[in-house]
Amino acid sequence: MRVWLMVCSLLFAIDVAAHRFAPSLLEVTQLSSTTFNATWKTPLQKVSATPIEPRFPASCEITSTSLWVQEGTGELKQIQLACPTGLVGQTVSVWGLGQNQSSALLRVTLADDIFHQAVFTATEPDFVVPEEGSAGKVALDYTWLGAEHIWAGPDHLLFVMGLLLLVGWKRRLIYTVTAFTLGHSVTLAMVTFGLFDYPVSLVEFMIALSIYVLAVELARGSAGALWRQPWWLAGGFGLLHGIGFAGALADTGLPQSNVPLALLFFNLGIELGQLVFIALLVLLAAIGRRLIGEWTAALRPLPVYVLGALSAMWCIERGLEVLA
Repeated sequence: MRVWLMVCSLLFAIDVAAHRFAPSLLEVTQLSSTTFNATWKTPLQKVSATPIEPRFPASCEITSTSLWVQEGTGELKQIQLACPTGLVGQTVSVWGLGQNQSSALLRVTLADDIFHQAVFTATEPDFVVPEEGSAGKVALDYTWLGAEHIWAGPDHLLFVMGLLLLVGWKRRLIYTVTAFTLGHSVTLAMVTFGLFDYPVSLVEFMIALSIYVLAVELARGSAGALWRQPWWLAGGFGLLHGIGFAGALADTGLPQSNVPLALLFFNLGIELGQLVFIALLVLLAAIGRRLIGEWTAALRPLPVYVLGALSAMWCIERGLEVLA
């Protein structure tokens, strides 16, 4: 038996509120040679009393600011700027990211449809606006956003952990994770391109239910049909998780001039984040085997109980939101 108790204990230590650390979004659009409109959107739920705030160049003057308006899981306001020397070569910043364990996405649209994008982090809170945009920068930024999204999503991580518990570190893991990848890639693309709409609360409930079903399958052991062909479960539930990923991407937004590129690398970032998480689980299991040895039979069901308990709690919470 693999040493999963250590892994589950670490997962218990994190806050189980899924997608707590959603990124903020700052959109700046040039209206004339010296005037700009900025839209600032930040999550309602934060982990610190320190506000997350945009900072504009000293040469810019804020001429008006709207009241906060709630939109989904966040709040936004409009900011009008007068920048006599423009924004090219100027520094835009976001403060408070480190205290809130979060990031922020910047999108700048200048005259002649020149587009720039950047990701603010606690270690890189500043961005100097260049003259020309870069496709490479879009690819790098959305790769990071994809990885960050899955790392900040306990529900997605627990599902991946459940798949690893189901198939082990074998060739079947490749088939199973590939099926999960294909599933969420399909629905992520379909929702992004507006091919269908969905009720957010119902999808979040179904994602929690997918983890619960996986826990039940693990509890049944090798007697379960899905144990023998787990890729069907992974692919089917991957469709649901892809809709969840699309919701996060909709909150962040996509550059209109580079939608396919941004979508591709956001998906790639999810896969890289997923692989890093799997590698971490395997590493922790190997360390645990060396330090402690094999678990006794009494402790072996514990990881399944962790999956079942957390997913059941999420099902209740999200089910109430659906009914509300």
